[in-house]
Amino acid sequence: MRLADLSWPDVAERAAAGAILAVPVGATEQHGPHLPLSTDTDIALALCDRLSDKRPDVLVAPAVAFGSSGEHAGFAGTLSIGQAATELLLLELGRSAAETFGRLLFVSAHGGNAAPVARAVARLQAESREVSVFQPRWNGDPHAGRPETALQLALRPAVVRMDQAAAGDRRPLGEVLPLLREGGVRAVSRTGVLGDPTGATSTEGKALLDDLTAQLVSHVDGWR
Repeated sequence: MRLADLSWPDVAERAAAGAILAVPVGATEQHGPHLPLSTDTDIALALCDRLSDKRPDVLVAPAVAFGSSGEHAGFAGTLSIGQAATELLLLELGRSAAETFGRLLFVSAHGGNAAPVARAVARLQAESREVSVFQPRWNGDPHAGRPETALQLALRPAVVRMDQAAAGDRRPLGEVLPLLREGGVRAVSRTGVLGDPTGATSTEGKALLDDLTAQLVSHVDGWR
């Protein structure tokens, strides 16, 4: 159930019954020559929608489609608002949501948002607001590689250009992280890919999506 599809009396009724507001937090950034800029946002939104399907007490807010993506500067289409603005946006959004909802969940699918999301959540919790965050994690390629490509093949196959998919830098993230911090993704990958997307399939994407959904449901079920 999506918040934006409801009227305010509908929302008030659901909130009074204990509804949780789930906010998908993504980014608009390059994901190689074969995936759309919306990839992180698509994943976050899909997880929130699936959570809502399994838990009728969850309403899904409109996705936050901009975040801290400075490491992807130099690739056309990347739109970053930086860490400070991301933190402030989520902080003020959380404060506003708390006027209606007793509990707020951020589902953040972009790694670059991790620090500002954590700071915003900590600040909201310090203000005695019931806030939690879920950040999907998977083994394998960290960016625009096999896992994300498989997920998009499962979610929106029409926007995936597998004919343009090519391997990028395949070194472990820990090995290239100092280079990424110093010069961004451009310093290690001409295409913007970290990993190898060429073998990805929708079947493995559906399996990964099911696993991430189960993790998210478990996270919310265990939230006290």
